[in-house]
Amino acid sequence: MNRATLRGEVLKQGFADADRALEELAELGATGRELVAILGRSAEPGAALTSLVRLADAVDDRDELLGALAADEGTAMRLLGVLGASAALADHLVAHPDHWRVLTDPTLGTSRPAAWAIRAALIEAVGADPHTPEPVATLPEAQAVDALRVAYRRLLLPLAARDLTHQAGVDDVAAELSDLAAGTLDAALSVARASLGEAAHSVRLAVIAMGKCGGHELNYVSDVDVIFVHAPREEGADETAAARTAAKLAAHLMQICSAHTSEGTIWPVDAALRPEGKAGALSRTITGHRGYYERWAEAWEFQALLKARPVAGDLELGREFVEMVSPMVWSVADREGFVDAARAMRRRVIEHIPAKEADRQLKLGVGGLRDVEFAVQLLQLVHGRADERIRMSATLSALAELTRAGYVGREDGDALHHAYAFLRQLEHRIQLHRLRRTHLVPDDEASLRRLGRSLGFLKEPDARLIRTWQHHRREVSRLHQKLFYRPLLSAVARISGDEARLSSEAARARLAALGYADPAAALRTLESMTSGVTRTANIQRALLPAMLQWFAEGADPDAGLFGFRRISEALGRTPWFLTTLRDEGEIAERLAHLLATSRYCSDLLEREPQGIKLLGGDLAPKTSEALTEEMLATGRRQGDPDRAIKAVRAVRRRELLRTAAGDVLGLIDVADVGNALSRITDATLEATLAVVEDAVRAQRGLAAAPTRLAIVAMGRYGGFELSYGSDADVLFVHDPLDGVDQHEAASYAKAVAEEVRRTLALPGGDPPLVVDADLRPEGKQGALVRSLDSYAAYYAKWSKVWEAQALLRADAVVGDRELRDRFTTLIDPLRYPPSGLAEDDVIEVRRIKARVDQERLPRGADPSLHLKLGRGGLADIEWTVQLLQLRHGAEVAGLRTTQTLSALASAAEAGLLTRDDAEVLATAWRTVSRVRNAATLARGKPVDQMPRPSRERRAVAGILGYPLDQSDAMVNDYLRVTRRARAVVDRVFWE
Repeated sequence: MNRATLRGEVLKQGFADADRALEELAELGATGRELVAILGRSAEPGAALTSLVRLADAVDDRDELLGALAADEGTAMRLLGVLGASAALADHLVAHPDHWRVLTDPTLGTSRPAAWAIRAALIEAVGADPHTPEPVATLPEAQAVDALRVAYRRLLLPLAARDLTHQAGVDDVAAELSDLAAGTLDAALSVARASLGEAAHSVRLAVIAMGKCGGHELNYVSDVDVIFVHAPREEGADETAAARTAAKLAAHLMQICSAHTSEGTIWPVDAALRPEGKAGALSRTITGHRGYYERWAEAWEFQALLKARPVAGDLELGREFVEMVSPMVWSVADREGFVDAARAMRRRVIEHIPAKEADRQLKLGVGGLRDVEFAVQLLQLVHGRADERIRMSATLSALAELTRAGYVGREDGDALHHAYAFLRQLEHRIQLHRLRRTHLVPDDEASLRRLGRSLGFLKEPDARLIRTWQHHRREVSRLHQKLFYRPLLSAVARISGDEARLSSEAARARLAALGYADPAAALRTLESMTSGVTRTANIQRALLPAMLQWFAEGADPDAGLFGFRRISEALGRTPWFLTTLRDEGEIAERLAHLLATSRYCSDLLEREPQGIKLLGGDLAPKTSEALTEEMLATGRRQGDPDRAIKAVRAVRRRELLRTAAGDVLGLIDVADVGNALSRITDATLEATLAVVEDAVRAQRGLAAAPTRLAIVAMGRYGGFELSYGSDADVLFVHDPLDGVDQHEAASYAKAVAEEVRRTLALPGGDPPLVVDADLRPEGKQGALVRSLDSYAAYYAKWSKVWEAQALLRADAVVGDRELRDRFTTLIDPLRYPPSGLAEDDVIEVRRIKARVDQERLPRGADPSLHLKLGRGGLADIEWTVQLLQLRHGAEVAGLRTTQTLSALASAAEAGLLTRDDAEVLATAWRTVSRVRNAATLARGKPVDQMPRPSRERRAVAGILGYPLDQSDAMVNDYLRVTRRARAVVDRVFWE
C-alpha cells in the first residue's frame, strides 16, 4: 500500500492527524498498516496508535507484541480498544508493559471472572493468604500499597477490554467493578491488620458496602461508601479497647485505598453514611447500630441501607448487621413524612448542583441517573413492605422485578431500563478516559467525538451522542412521573395496553406513602373521574398522572384532588376545560399547586371555574383605572341594580383570584399584594357607588343627586395594605349642593351608604366585602354619613389623639374628586400637628397601646406568634411609625403618607430612625404581613395567629417559599425577625 493510499485509509478511519499517524505507523512496520482498520474502530484512533507506539518502545520483546497483534484480531481489538478509550490505562500499560498479555486471553469476551478469584488475586498481591479467615499482608506496607494499586489496574484492564470490545452489559460491568472493589477492601484490610499486629485479631470487623458498591453497580471511579461494624472477639472483652482497635483498622483501610503513591491512587472510601455521619464513631457494634437506627435515624438513612451488603472482613458479622436493619428498611414507608423526607433528600442533591453544570450533569440533573434510582427505590420501599420479590439492591434488577410483579408497566419498564443502561454506559466511558470521578458530560468537540465513538457512533459521533443522550433524559423525566402516578389509575379504571396493574391495596399503599391522608377516599375519587369510555374520562386518565404528582408535591394532596374533582364536575363538559389542561402544561401545574396549597384559591376557583383561564397568562394585578373602567362598564350593561352589583362582584372575584394565585405561586411581592387588594376595593366601591346612586335617584324620582359623595379609605385599606381577610374600613362624607335642603341631602347620602354596605356584604359567589364605618366620629353611635362641615366641626371641638392617629391612614379614594381633596385638606393639620405632638398626647398614645396589648390579645394566644398584636407584630411596628408621623409629620414631608414602608423609609432619611432600625422594622413588617396573607390563603379564612404544626403550617411554609418539611425553619425565622423588631419598638416607641 503506497503512502497516498495509506493516507486516504487513515483519514477514512477517523484519524485526526494523518501525517502523524503515517509516521507512527511507519515505526510499527508492516504490522502497523495491518492494524489501521482495527484502530479505526477505537474511540480515538490517533491516541490508540500513539499509545501503541509508546507501549512497543516499553516492552521487552517488541516483536512478541506486534506479532501477537498481527496474529490475533481479538487481542488487537481488546488492546487497541483500551488504548483508544482510556489514557489512564494506556499510561498504566506503558509503566507496566508486561500487563498487555492479560488481554490475549480468548475467553475474555465470553464470561467475567468469579468474585472469589478477583479477591484472591488482590489479597495475594499484598503477600497475604486468601484462604485464611483473616488474611494478613506480608509485604512491607509501602510495597504492599503499591502492589495493590498495580494489581487493581491489572484486573481492570481485561474488564475495560470486555466493556469496550465485547458489548458487555452495563450491569455485568458494574457488578465486576463492585467485586473488584470488594476484593480491594479485603486486601487493604489485610495490610491494615499487618500494621496493627496481634491487636488486629482481638476484634472482628465487617465492612458493609453501601450505595453503588453495595448494590453491585459500581462505576469505574466512585467513592466507595461503607459502614464499619465490629465485635470483640472474646466474650467479656473490653469493648472500649475493641472500638479503638476497630476504628484504627477502619481508618487505616480507608487511607490505604485513597492515598496517593508513586503508583497513583485507587478511590476514596467514604464512611459518611454511618450513624451521625462524619461526627459519629467510625465503627460501632451491632447493638450500637441498632440503638441509633431505632431511636435517631432519619428516613433517608434507611433508604440508603436498602443497598447494604457485607463485602469484606468478617462476612458473618456483616450478615448479622444486614439482618438487623432489614426490617427497619422495609417498614420505613410507614413513617409519617416519609415522602417529604425522600423529596428533601432529592431536593438537597439538586440544590447542590452548580448552575453552570446543571445541563451537563449525567447523574444528579433532571432526567439523570439519580431520578431513575430515586424512583425505583421509592417504589421498592412503598411496595416491598409486603412483597419480598422486589427487594433487590441493584437498580436494573429491581426495575426488572418491579415490572414482572406489575408495579411498573412492561413498556415503561423496558424504556426505563434502556435509558438507565445508556446513561450508565455513558458515565462509564466518561470516567474510563482518565479514571477520574466525574459525572459531567464534556462540552468540547474532541471529547464528545471520543465518547460517541466509544459507544459505537462512528458516523457523526458527537451529534449522535448528544441526540441519544437528550432522548434518554426526556424519557427518564417522563417515566419518573408515570411510574408513580399512572399505575394508580389502573387500580380504578380500565386502561388498555401494558399498564401496571396495581391492586387496590397496593394503590392505597402508594397513595399513603405519597402523602395522601385518606387513600381510600382518593381512590374513590379517581374511580369516579376515570371510569367509563367517554372522551372526558379518557382525557382525565391522560391528565391525572401529572396532576396526582403535582397534588402530592403540595401541602394537602387530598384537598388538591378533591378540589379538582369538584371543578371537573362543574366544567367537565365545557369544551375548553380538559383540553386546555391537557395541552397547556403550565395551567395544569399551576392549578394543581393552588388546589393542594390554598383553600382560599380553591374556594374562588370553585365559585369562578372560568378563572382557570387566568392561570395561563400574566398574573400581575391590573391597575385601578383599568379595573374601575371594566367594573363601571360591566355594571352599566345590566338593566337591574342587583344584577349590576353581581356583575361588579364577579369582576372582583376574578381579580381576587388573579392576585391570590400570583401570591401563592410566588409571583407577587407582599407590598404589591396589599396594593392590588386595595385597588380592587377602590374599583369595587367606585362601581358600586355609581350603580347605587343611579338606583336611589330612580327610587326617589330625582333627576340629579342632591349632594356630592366620597368614600375615605381608613386603616389598612387606607394604607394600601389590605390582606385577604381585611374589612374595608371607611368614612362616608357628603357635601350638599347649593340650594338643596340639608335634610334631603343627608337622607340621600345615608340611603346610598347603607345600600353600598348592604349589597357588598350579601352572601354570594364571591367573598363578601364588609364595608366597616366604625372609625367614624362617635363610632357606631355616630351618624353613618356626615357632611364635610360636620366633620370639620367635630374635629375642631371633640377630636381625640386616637382619632388623629386613625386619620394618618385616611385616603379619600372614591367618589367626587373635589370633595375628596377638600376632606384631605381638612384633616391634614389634625394628623400632622404643626407644632408636633404634645407630651401629654404622646403619653396617651402609649397608654392606649399598652391597653391594646393587655386587653386585645385573645385568651390563650401565644404573644410571640400572634401576627397582629404579638411582640414585634404588625401593631408594634405600625404604632411606632404612626407615633413618628404624629410628632414629625408637619416638618418632614415624606412622613405624610398612609403607607407604613414609605413612612419608615422617610423616617430613616430624616434621621428619626437609624437606617439599621428602619430596615429591621421594614423586614419584620413584610415578614409578618407575608405570613398573615399566607395563613389566610392556606386556611381560606382570616388568620391572625401563626398556624399550629399541621398541614396548614406546611402550606404557609410552601407559600412563603420554604420546603414543605421546613415549617419549623419558617417559624424560627419569624421569631428571630420579630424579636429584633420588638427591640427597636422598645427603644423608639416606648423610649
